[in-house]
Amino acid sequence: MRQPEHTLTPSGYVHRLVESRLDTLMHGFGCVEITGPKWCGKTWTALSRCASVTHLDKRSDREAALVDPDLALVGDAPHLVDEWQEVPEVWDATRRFIDNSGNKRGLFLLTGSTNLKKEDREKVHHSGTGRIAHIVMRPMCLAETGDSSAGISFKDLLEGTALTPMKSNAEIYDIARWCCRGGWPANLGLKDNIALETANQYVQSVVNINVVDEGYSPETALSLMRALAINASQAVTYKTLSQDMGRGNNGIDPGTIVSYLDFFERLYLTESLYGWEPPMRSKARVRVKPKRYFVDPSLAAALLFATPTRLVHDMQTLGLLFENLVIRDLRVFLSTYSGIGNSIYYYRDEKGLEVDAIVEYAGRWAGIEIKLSDTKADEAAANLIRLRNKVLNNAAHQNNEPAFLAVIVGKGSMAYQRQDGVLIVPASLLGA
Repeated sequence: MRQPEHTLTPSGYVHRLVESRLDTLMHGFGCVEITGPKWCGKTWTALSRCASVTHLDKRSDREAALVDPDLALVGDAPHLVDEWQEVPEVWDATRRFIDNSGNKRGLFLLTGSTNLKKEDREKVHHSGTGRIAHIVMRPMCLAETGDSSAGISFKDLLEGTALTPMKSNAEIYDIARWCCRGGWPANLGLKDNIALETANQYVQSVVNINVVDEGYSPETALSLMRALAINASQAVTYKTLSQDMGRGNNGIDPGTIVSYLDFFERLYLTESLYGWEPPMRSKARVRVKPKRYFVDPSLAAALLFATPTRLVHDMQTLGLLFENLVIRDLRVFLSTYSGIGNSIYYYRDEKGLEVDAIVEYAGRWAGIEIKLSDTKADEAAANLIRLRNKVLNNAAHQNNEPAFLAVIVGKGSMAYQRQDGVLIVPASLLGA
């Protein structure tokens, strides 16, 4: 791959953690697809690596590509096709171009903020295997917005590096601000009262444009989003969601709820967190329902009409939104690591033992509890130790020791290792 002499890097662009992973994939593949929610910075990051661009959300570019998908690929390499899903045939055209080039590397980037509908998937005839790599971008984590010092590397912990004690100065109001402002790049440098409008406008955009365009009911979509926000960070049943939508005694049909939930995931509005299935699995554990997190906690905050001032007087809601924030950050970190099978889950067994996050990376696993304050550290550490003992006591499967057990906290003055081996890590110190 030859580096372009000039790129289209926008003025004011802030570097993202995923860039190193993107560069690696561009050197190994003819094309890299970058997917993720709207407004998370996909296009700007892609432009920072590209010499030319076609915007398929622009009418003239889209109409030309509908006539001939190859026209979307015209431009100096690396060439960006923004919102490629607007003309699904561009995928196969990209794959053919790479093949005809002799499999050159780093020719194209594709960005997309919506997964293809079923009828559009039928327009794609090749998987792109070997030609098109894939990465997911999300809103900024605290390390990217500058709200975390990133002094503690999450990857280093996974690879066995000892925790270096260091201080944190985050307060409860800081956490409430992080949850309400979110990780939207456009919010950097804005005052809180202005930044809080971003999530409000995001929700309105989804309801007024995406929902209507695909033939869904705006009223039903908004009611379900609010029900998800009410049950943030919890594994809830369809019945509970239906009741919280305020549809009376009869509720709403589960099939309808499933359809909308799938739609939200296709828009990258929400992401599911599935139950962990260690080798000593049981049917009870396999059947646990997924937790559904918003891609950014600010969306849940907007749906709950929350502000930082209100949240500091509602610790329960703030705790649930903070959990959403930490899950977002852990997913951002994992997206920057190479290798397959890097995933995050939660754990709940038939005896009521629950752990907020289980991270799998390079054959290792780590258990994580997420607490608003380190005053809850004892209870959280006890849960983690119970999980470790349960996994290791199953001799028939010879399970590995965890890479680490940690309680990630919002308000905590120090990162340190407890006598029982459990780490206490303030989110304001954590980086990739």
